[in-house]
Amino acid sequence: MQLISTKICKTSDIGINNNLFGGKMLQWIDEAGGVMASSQCCTPNILTLKMYEVIFKLPVKVNEHIRIYGKVKSIGSTSISLLIEARRFDFLKQTEEIVCSTIMLFVKVDKNGKSSPINPQLIEKIKKSINKN
Repeated sequence: MQLISTKICKTSDIGINNNLFGGKMLQWIDEAGGVMASSQCCTPNILTLKMYEVIFKLPVKVNEHIRIYGKVKSIGSTSISLLIEARRFDFLKQTEEIVCSTIMLFVKVDKNGKSSPINPQLIEKIKKSINKN
């Protein structure tokens, strides 16, 4: 998986029970996924179409460092599907634990917000990369 983003859980991110507010985690993974999808498809014109089941595996507390990773699962003529994982990083142990994961679907759009084709050469390149892994 590719590291896309890093975040630090701040006091302002905390909800009830002194855990990271789930909506904040969703914001972080949506932003990171959008960045990766845009990068993979070589365009800033990417929208989130769908977030599949989001699994919140472990709570995140204040001052914990979160690393967000992504991996291309599939690509179509106008869309790309990514596996996204948020992992808590422990500096002392140099370990990571998955705290949240989901699969996201992004679509390339034109200036009117209609789906638009991804460059066929990019699609083939990405498909080859998926098949190697």
